[in-house]
Amino acid sequence: MEDWKGLAVTAEDLALINGLAKAELTAEQVYVFALRLCDNEVDRDFERFDNQALERLGELLAGKSGIFDHQWSARGQTARIFRTEVVREPAVRTQAGDEYRWLKGWAYLLRTEKNGDLIAEIEGGIKKEVSVGCSAGRSVCSVCGAENGDCAHAPGREYDGRLCFRELKDVTDAYEWSFVAVPAQRAAGVLKRFGQEREGDRALRKEAELGRKYLKELRREVVRLAMLADDGLDGGVFARAAERLEEPELLELRRTYEARAAKRFPAPVQLRRRDAGKAEDAEAFRV
Repeated sequence: MEDWKGLAVTAEDLALINGLAKAELTAEQVYVFALRLCDNEVDRDFERFDNQALERLGELLAGKSGIFDHQWSARGQTARIFRTEVVREPAVRTQAGDEYRWLKGWAYLLRTEKNGDLIAEIEGGIKKEVSVGCSAGRSVCSVCGAENGDCAHAPGREYDGRLCFRELKDVTDAYEWSFVAVPAQRAAGVLKRFGQEREGDRALRKEAELGRKYLKELRREVVRLAMLADDGLDGGVFARAAERLEEPELLELRRTYEARAAKRFPAPVQLRRRDAGKAEDAEAFRV
């Protein structure tokens, strides 16, 4: 195997590593690398960890092994985290407006022939994105503070200029970390659960996505009809107002504006003349 350098292994690092290993390892036998596990930024799922959750994840992930694509198999075990630290960046602000923080981990794997390709991919930047598997006790709405989705606010939408997202709190467990292709978090990536995931949760999430798409199309249709029905209406202002409405109000507005638009632009009627009897008569139908 090619002699990839990796990070320098300090005496403190080696002591932590040997605390996890059964046999005493030397610095020459291990390859050490650092990784960004997760942060407190709003992710692609419009969720984020609070600061206490990051600290707790750091405690729970120490000693956890890395796998691939969250496939829980002993054959997929590769590296193991031996140290973590929450890094603070006061000059950087999150979407929520607070100080940006992220969880850094240091992991090791053995310098063996089997791990040679993986080490080469890490060094070459191929194996880069990671995410963590964990459980959070609570998710809190950023708009109203309701817990575990017990409100009508939809993550990803804005309410009076405020982005709605779910803040994950009270982390109860961390199972593993994985190399992945596309992480949920833009800087790192994270796979999350709230307690024990039920079999129907995935179906419910899919239904929620379809519901959000339906409401988006409904709002667009209401704005279109309103503009047809009233030339003096400010489309931008009305569209922003429609964003705060839910299905019952939107359906009522659609019915109202459909009727008004129909009065302004009545559908053309096709009339048949009484004396239209010949197929060759081009005037048989009058529009």
